[in-house]
Amino acid sequence: MNTKISKTLYWTPRILGIIAILFISMFAFDVFENGYSFIETIIALFMHLIPSFMLTIILVIAWKYELIGGMLFFIPPIVYVIITSLRVPWYLALSWSVIISGPFFIIAILFIIIGFKKRKAKSNA
Repeated sequence: MNTKISKTLYWTPRILGIIAILFISMFAFDVFENGYSFIETIIALFMHLIPSFMLTIILVIAWKYELIGGMLFFIPPIVYVIITSLRVPWYLALSWSVIISGPFFIIAILFIIIGFKKRKAKSNA
């Protein structure tokens, strides 16, 4: 993976993963509008950041083991799509799912592509 395209392919899902996790984390800031006490705010903030913590763990795994991490990156968006589809009308579920889950599907696919490229390179060597 010495070419510029390979380096771009290597870094793209990692950078997109960080950006997507930061985007998801921004939704946790709504706890500051509810007038909670300090302890209640900390607890609510922690609970709102649980998805970000899980996605960060998946990103750390994917950083080293792209194929496994790519497969793991499919789980949160699929769960989100299912839960959203059960709770809101289909047109809202579709639009929300594209915005929230779409980037994670792309990241998962990119990690899987890198994993297969690495596996192919090892078998050719």
